[in-house]
Amino acid sequence: MATRDKNIWILLVFILSGLVIGGLLGKLASNISWLWWLSFEESFGLQDPLVLDLSVLKLTFGLAFRINVASIIGMVLAIFIYRKV
Repeated sequence: MATRDKNIWILLVFILSGLVIGGLLGKLASNISWLWWLSFEESFGLQDPLVLDLSVLKLTFGLAFRINVASIIGMVLAIFIYRKV
């Protein structure tokens, strides 16, 4: 059972690294004219953070995702590599 849990964590690390590296490559590709489509991105989440003011304590909650085409390709590639390993 421990190996199955370990494999899920490794898969999550692979997926997150694929998203991050793909996102960075997408930002870099925006400067290249024939790779512009890799930098096409969509944002979703809380655009304005939710603020909870309790007079003594002020909490701010916010979450936003910016996903581009290159990060999706990186995630799919990471899953493919994980299955081959």
